[in-house]
Parts: sequence; C-alpha cells; structure tokens
Amino acid sequence: MSDIIRCQWCSNDELYQQYHDQEWGVPVYDDRELFEMLNLEGAQAGLSWITVLKKRAHYRKAFDGFDPKKIAKYDQAKREELLADPGIIRNKLKVNAFIVNAQLYLDMQADKDSPNFSEYLWSFVDGAPIVNARKTLADVPATTAQSDAMSKSLKKKGFKFVGSTICYAFMQATGMVNDHTIDCAYYSGPAKP
Repeated sequence: MSDIIRCQWCSNDELYQQYHDQEWGVPVYDDRELFEMLNLEGAQAGLSWITVLKKRAHYRKAFDGFDPKKIAKYDQAKREELLADPGIIRNKLKVNAFIVNAQLYLDMQADKDSPNFSEYLWSFVDGAPIVNARKTLADVPATTAQSDAMSKSLKKKGFKFVGSTICYAFMQATGMVNDHTIDCAYYSGPAKP
C-alpha cells in the first residue's frame, strides 16, 4: 500500500491509511453515523485525528454505539464512569458535549417541522458534495463559508464543540466536501486504484 499516492496528511499508519482510503470523503447520509462523526470530530479538538481514530472502537462501546436515546439519558454516575475510562479522551467538557448533543439531536428528530439530521447537515452544501481541486495540503482551508454557517446554526441550537474548524473537518470526513488532493489515488472515490 505504500506506493499508492495519498493526501499528504495521511501517515504510514495502517489504520490511518485504511480510514483515508475507505471512509474519509465518502458521502454519509445516515443520521446516526453523522451524529457519531460530529461528536468524534468535537472530541478531536486540540488533538490529532489519529488519536481519536485509534480510540474510535472503544468510543463506540463506551457510548452505546452512539445511540442518541441512550446517551441523552446518561446520569452523573455514567459521566464519572466515562471520565475514568482510559479508552476515550477523558475531558469533562467533551464528555458532557456528547450528552448535550444527543439531547439536542433527539429534540430535532422529534420536531415534525424540522428536517432529519442528515437533511439538515447536508443543506449547508445544498444536498450534494462540494468537489474541490486542491493541489497540495497547503491549499486546503481550515474553514469555509459553509462550515461557518453550519457552526453558527449548530451553536444556535445549543450543540457543543461545533466550531467552524470542527465543522469543516466533519464536512470533509463525511463527504460533504471532497478535499482529497488531485494527485491522491482516492480523489475520485474510495475504489481501489
């Protein structure tokens, strides 16, 4: 796999390469998967994505498969259990954000006049991936007008750890934006080159 040209941010770590090759930039429309990724991107704040990626399987176990109905009901005992769990990033604000975000997600789903979570998030890119033609990693911005708008809207709803940089990373990860560099073997999609 080492002779394949990938985006410059992708290291030689096999897990990172697999994530880059098969997931990053692939459009995601499933509400629960989007909820998971938004929270994991928030957990990344101040850290590298590989740190979260290596803990993702344990996050899924610790947070009940990212089931918002279960997470929304976490009590103080569960919060303390999570904060003592070395398999996740033990940051009180980030753990609390998962719970608040689950409650807000459920509120949105219960609102008959509101689009589902996927439609809501995809509305910031008019429902279709934005395909960029970045030549190098230096050409990739940290934020865009779309991530600014998503961040502002999510914050207005009360979501936590949803700054514009986090939202843009989320948009890249879930395929709302294709920021694979044009020399990357996966620029046109996840199929094996």
